[in-house]
Amino acid sequence: MRLLLVEDSARLRDLVGETIRAAGWRLDAVGGAGEAQDALASTHYDLILLDLGLPDGDGLDLVRGLRRNRNGTPVLVLTARGAVDERIAGLDAGADDYLTKPFNNGELLARARALLRRAPVSSNPVLEAGALRFDPATQETRCGAEVIALAPRERAALEILLRNAGRVTPKRGLEERLSGFDEEVSPNAIEVVLSRLRRRLAPFPTRTAIETVRGVGYLLRETEA
Repeated sequence: MRLLLVEDSARLRDLVGETIRAAGWRLDAVGGAGEAQDALASTHYDLILLDLGLPDGDGLDLVRGLRRNRNGTPVLVLTARGAVDERIAGLDAGADDYLTKPFNNGELLARARALLRRAPVSSNPVLEAGALRFDPATQETRCGAEVIALAPRERAALEILLRNAGRVTPKRGLEERLSGFDEEVSPNAIEVVLSRLRRRLAPFPTRTAIETVRGVGYLLRETEA
């Protein structure tokens, strides 16, 4: 899961970012409408967290533009505009839900989970390989009935590998997709994440293997046992 936060307050970007990343989701955070449009042009997001009072435009215009372009990405509005008519305007513009500042972090996560669950099934399926199952909406990893505890970056790496199961995932692609706009992931860090992921999965009969394709990337494949 990858989320986009559009918020002009650096302090709130940091606070919300900590909450979202602790929940195991990847997050890109930008401070204005222009940056948001650039991000949306180059990256697929599963959910947008949007402030309305942006320094270079109104967040509602951004929502309207998305819907005109038939972009159905769920939008959760985060704003100090709490009047009923303002909430109605946001929903009529195409937003999916509305959370008034200040808000509780638990409620933010609950509303985000609800929107992710309501996303079209075809765009957010449960990913499977062997006996391994990963639900992008809940970030839960299972082997059969058993839940496998993974760290956030391990979950993110597993999701990418499962989406490419049976095909080689280039190392550079993993670096890019595990990175946000404000941080970089080194090649060595990727190796560490994959090593830890293998160790986490090893005790379970997942009937899968993560192989290193030297000089190219990584391959998640199904095994017979």
